[in-house]
Amino acid sequence: MRAGAALSARIREVRLQRCPVLGEIALELRPGRWCAIVGPNGAGKSTLLRTLAGLQPCDGEVRLMERPLADWPAKARARTLAWLGQGENGADDLSALDVAMLGRLPHQAWLAAPCDADRAAVEAAMRRTQCWEWKDRTLGSLSGGERQRVLLARALAVQAPVLLMDEPLAHLDPPHQADWLQTVRALAAEGVAVVSVLHELSIALQADELLVVAQGRVRHHGAPGDPATHAALQQVFEHRLELIEVEGRWLALPQTAKEEIR
Repeated sequence: MRAGAALSARIREVRLQRCPVLGEIALELRPGRWCAIVGPNGAGKSTLLRTLAGLQPCDGEVRLMERPLADWPAKARARTLAWLGQGENGADDLSALDVAMLGRLPHQAWLAAPCDADRAAVEAAMRRTQCWEWKDRTLGSLSGGERQRVLLARALAVQAPVLLMDEPLAHLDPPHQADWLQTVRALAAEGVAVVSVLHELSIALQADELLVVAQGRVRHHGAPGDPATHAALQQVFEHRLELIEVEGRWLALPQTAKEEIR
């Protein structure tokens, strides 16, 4: 591997309930880059992301900042790698501010109260995700989209150099999806390595690089505008996509399967 990888993996196999889900995956993700993981349903995208986060055991090795993930002390790892999972539950009785403040726990001593730096980081994160105005409302009182923005603020409040997100656009309306896109680009420009599992292919195609996954394997890793990337997308989605370029951006449109009308 080249020097300077933010996150890398050499995975021989990942099993869920004794069934193989992932196998023979090698990848390297670098600082200041946004990588979108895409592929059909059941491809293993979320399992791969959980494995990269150290939440799913694997036969192989994941390295964070070129150091084996297993060698990191828990608190140091939590400061370095932030996680936003899919459909996270719990904490409904906490205020949005308290939920976002959970992102600062890796920076705090045991049972210590938040310091000025913690409060500043949380406010900045909540303003960035446009949820500061309801900071005193409970998480359970928020809509799905509002809740997702608070959970994103919690992940941003960690201020980690590596950020992993599984389906972060769930419940977000198009304007807030655009805000998320702007936030991710800004984070990458600041040097953060961002990895996100996305179903929204047209948004994923605006990433710095795509990881195309199918049947538990990485089928392609490359730039969104690369013809080889387009070929891989067409293959894993059974040629039911139309990829078009509009004003310098690639869009993925569904293509109705051709069937004979009997």
